[in-house]
Amino acid sequence: MNVLTESGELYECKIKGKFRIKGIRSTNPVAVGDVVDFRVDRNHTGLITGIRERRNYIIRKSTKLSKASHMIAANIDQAFLIVTLVLPRTSRGFIDRFLVTAEAYHIPATLIFNKIDLYDEKLHRQHHDLQKVYDAAGYESISVSAISGENLDLLKEKLRAKVTLMAGHSGVGKSALINSLDPKQDRKTGEISDVHNKGKHTTTFAEMLKMGFGAEIIDTPGIKEFGLYDFDKQEVAERFPEMRERMHECRFHNCTHVHEPGCGVKAAVDSGEIDNVRYQNYLSIINDEYFDIKEWD
Repeated sequence: MNVLTESGELYECKIKGKFRIKGIRSTNPVAVGDVVDFRVDRNHTGLITGIRERRNYIIRKSTKLSKASHMIAANIDQAFLIVTLVLPRTSRGFIDRFLVTAEAYHIPATLIFNKIDLYDEKLHRQHHDLQKVYDAAGYESISVSAISGENLDLLKEKLRAKVTLMAGHSGVGKSALINSLDPKQDRKTGEISDVHNKGKHTTTFAEMLKMGFGAEIIDTPGIKEFGLYDFDKQEVAERFPEMRERMHECRFHNCTHVHEPGCGVKAAVDSGEIDNVRYQNYLSIINDEYFDIKEWD
């Protein structure tokens, strides 16, 4: 892995062995965004000797080791989830699992709807309806196009002077967006599979990018699955802001919002104040034994 010093020097570094067995059981004990201590040997190769205390981090369940985590990034100011309604379509289940995880680690999240230049009338209606759902849940969304440039100036302002995690499925246009925001980045972009309308990986590892307009973006490989890690079932509802607001209306303080009488959350779902798909995704999460949640359409 590479470590960038404050003076702008880049060193290829290895991890000192002890960090592989300390703290969180993770497939990558050092993550993009970590502040580390390291020393350099005669061959100009670095050895990471310490990791500074993290301000925050965001993790998901590892796809290879069911009981291990994969740390996506650390020391983040905000997270942008890139969402597309076409080529490929981002599932609601994936969106909600990402947002729940961001809430759990106290990282503000924004939905970035890309490829709006491809919308027909039907997609415009779907987009409008989806924005209403997440606006009601307390999330900001921005509609952009890497091709036409629509709202990229607004996106720049939201990114400026912050460290932003940028995530999403393969093919949603993360690399194209980054290139449009700062052409000097020259990120490789890919095509959509004709067979499954799914994206092909163009980013193969997470990387911190210093943008020319004063922002830092952590660009991540496309995520196909998002398994929740280290969650207690009792706390999941608290990670849905619109459910959290109504918990005081429940008859029982330990209400699971599933079968109990006098549940304020279920009453809000019945009245349409809480989106039914969001609620069904909540049920899907708490009913999964290991919170190993895969995307579904």
